[in-house]
Amino acid sequence: MSTPSIVISGSGLWTPSHSITNEELVEAYNRWADKYNAQHADAIAAGDLEAKPHSSAEFIEKASGIKSRYVLEKEGICDVDRMTPRIAPRADDELSHQAEMALAAAKKALEAANKTPEDIDAVIVSCAYTQRSYPAIAIEVQAALGIAGYGFDMLVACSAATFGLHRAYDAVAAGSARAVLVINPELTSPQLNFTDRDSHFIFGDVATAMVIERADTCTSAHSYDILNIKAVTSYSNNIRSNFGYTARAHDTEPFGADNLFHQNGRKVFKEVCPMAAEHMSSQLESLGLSTQDVRRWWLHQANINMNTLIVKKLLGRDASADEAPVVLDRYANTASAGSLIAFNLHHEDLTAGDTGVLCSFGAGYSIGSLVLRKR
Repeated sequence: MSTPSIVISGSGLWTPSHSITNEELVEAYNRWADKYNAQHADAIAAGDLEAKPHSSAEFIEKASGIKSRYVLEKEGICDVDRMTPRIAPRADDELSHQAEMALAAAKKALEAANKTPEDIDAVIVSCAYTQRSYPAIAIEVQAALGIAGYGFDMLVACSAATFGLHRAYDAVAAGSARAVLVINPELTSPQLNFTDRDSHFIFGDVATAMVIERADTCTSAHSYDILNIKAVTSYSNNIRSNFGYTARAHDTEPFGADNLFHQNGRKVFKEVCPMAAEHMSSQLESLGLSTQDVRRWWLHQANINMNTLIVKKLLGRDASADEAPVVLDRYANTASAGSLIAFNLHHEDLTAGDTGVLCSFGAGYSIGSLVLRKR
């Protein structure tokens, strides 16, 4: 039995209203570092503690390509006595922050796909973090939209969005859903250590969404045949975030540096870049395509130097901004949503028959990709 033609029929992007520039972030971090060094001057002088170094906006941009980032709540992040966002708690009978983000992107994706909630059979929320263990954010969104069927959450770090799209593809191909809404509400700022010079600038908040359905039910203005999906995981400790419900039982600081995001950036760069390039090139080869046949690369947006190297390995040359659009300069690393932001902002100009690759890569390690063709 042949697999029916399955398409991405709509996408949505929700961007928070608050933005923080490198300069703002650095000014706050440097003031915090000065305060820390003054408070621990004796221990630093004795060699028991290391002084906290200053940072600069130029260092951040050179190291990452990031110039600014959007956050759900700006208050608290640049407060040297707090250094984390101040997000007001909500009652159990109120819509959660992450569901609210998800809904905003989901409604845009449904509109783009020319679909109503009645047309959707499943909701997948796939992201790096969910703000609670249960009930699932996906089921909360499902209820808010009035969607029948089922919903579930997925956590696959920076590959969550593409892995979620894979599961949606499988559901539609198997006939267990007519159409699936995949949402990526990336609320990353609460898990970022804003007192760590090497990572305090990395992440931003955002929400993206896509609708997956059979081609014969698609009526949207812009749609893409999914030619192939491919995923791989390879265990690595080089990117970690250890916070979880067992933190209260460890007799350690629940919000200590080890429980927040941390990574060995140099090892990640060295190991992931060749993995990602080989992953995409072999996927294209399996379809009888070459990298030269690809009109656009919608890549994970973690670090401009990673993207530049990966595309150079694929093409044998530097790619233009039109071929491999970059959004991390203003969005920063938005975990799994980065490649989907690039897609949302840079897909309508493609013409029928154009081929594109949507790919994410990150902690796990994990790599997920889809080869798409404009209809």
